[in-house]
Amino acid sequence: MHMLRRPGWAIAAALVAPTACLLAQSYQEKIARALARVDAAVAQGPYQAAWSSLETYSVPAWYRDAKFGIFIHWGVYSVPAFGNEWYPRNMYLQGDKVFQHHVATYGPQSRFGYKDFIPQFKAEKFDPAHWAELFRKAGAKYVVPVAEHHDGFPMYNCSFTDWSAAKMGPRRDIVGELAAAVRREGLHFGASSHRAEHWWFFEGGTKFDSDVRDPRYAGLYGPARPRNTQPDQAYLNDWLARTSEIVDKYQPELIWFDWWIEQPVFQPYLQRFAAFYYNRGAQWRKGVAINYKNKSFPDHAAVLDIERGQLGQLRPLFWQTDTSISEKSWGYIRDDKIRDPGSLVTQLVDIVSKNGTLLLNIGPRPDGTIPEEAEKTLLAIGQWLSVNGEAIYGTRPWKVYGEGPTQVAAGSFNDTKTRAYTAEDIRFTQKGDTLYAIALAWPEGGKLTVKSLASGSPLTSRTIRTVRLLGSPARLKWRREAGGLTIDLPAQKPGDYAFAFQISPVDPAPVKE
Repeated sequence: MHMLRRPGWAIAAALVAPTACLLAQSYQEKIARALARVDAAVAQGPYQAAWSSLETYSVPAWYRDAKFGIFIHWGVYSVPAFGNEWYPRNMYLQGDKVFQHHVATYGPQSRFGYKDFIPQFKAEKFDPAHWAELFRKAGAKYVVPVAEHHDGFPMYNCSFTDWSAAKMGPRRDIVGELAAAVRREGLHFGASSHRAEHWWFFEGGTKFDSDVRDPRYAGLYGPARPRNTQPDQAYLNDWLARTSEIVDKYQPELIWFDWWIEQPVFQPYLQRFAAFYYNRGAQWRKGVAINYKNKSFPDHAAVLDIERGQLGQLRPLFWQTDTSISEKSWGYIRDDKIRDPGSLVTQLVDIVSKNGTLLLNIGPRPDGTIPEEAEKTLLAIGQWLSVNGEAIYGTRPWKVYGEGPTQVAAGSFNDTKTRAYTAEDIRFTQKGDTLYAIALAWPEGGKLTVKSLASGSPLTSRTIRTVRLLGSPARLKWRREAGGLTIDLPAQKPGDYAFAFQISPVDPAPVKE
């Protein structure tokens, strides 16, 4: 009689089943303890797990003052360095160019899956002190590494999985080491969680012969459900446990969430997490903040984040753009294109004038080095901020965000398009009764006219007494006429892009904190 042959993964499942039961019991106990800690913190107040309570939240002053931060997408996906940071999903989508690249380069996914990149992710040159020093020199005031991306491989010492950078690959607590280094440089530390999207991230691998179907690797790939389904209670509990652990282990002052938390089933969990986190911040005596996209949170309960985009107008509520220093990917890939510092500086100025902050992403190599061109661009931004920072840091929006012919389209995924700003494109920021008028290009003809400050302008009735160009020792001549405030420029411009003029006094706009 001939025996029915079972696939290798089925045999493996039978062998690991008893051990899996014991591990599952331990895991469930950890989850229960984590959720009990969350609910205990919520019970202590001052915030409750309800939108009505969470909408009384106020954005901390450090965040409103910071204006510029660094985002870091770094993980196992930097090893293949192809396509983008969604390589782990796309390599299992049959017909996708990443799928085809993977098979041609590494072989079929049944023999070489995403897990097999982990031993190559060594981070052997990772120097958190160098990173933190670079970010400070770049002028950043806060740093937000990805604690866990969609691939389900935490970059921190996670208690709920063995599939993490602390236990495999680098065998280092990347987030913990970076948090300490960043704080030594006097910067604020945050972290991002993309865990929500992991629910469906590896679903493609369930549809053909791949290692995603092998139960031995369920701790990395699972649950791999269809994208059009909603997470179950067990997954949501895991999400809340993992995210709250990031808070308790590293005390981040900012938690950044990606878009998929907008799913209806997340709503009560978001309320529990926000109340827990804001209450933790109160216990620490630190101002903390949550970033959200789309409509995941009510407007007043957290800080809106716009991916690779901007707003067209001034927003009364504080907000943030997250974008990448590179054009093609958030994580490191070999053929990416780094944006020039001028385009990033003008984007920063436009965002700040509209009551926002810029979170600029970099993608390190798998060995832990930051691409040289990215470092060069960061240092160029830092050089600009060393001259013009007083027009950015600690400022608030004025009565109007600016003037000029070039309009910025509101929305996501449009910020890498080249904009030809003119010298008529001016953006405003304020500190008290001092106004900063930032020209986004150097005027030809030796004169700059600020139309919003014309004599008789309803925007300010005060007599302007001083006008100064930041970074220039020149004493400027200027005159205020019906057509605007016209400034005679020095022969030597103080930089290569975006020129800030300090003008005072003017009537300030009311500042709402």
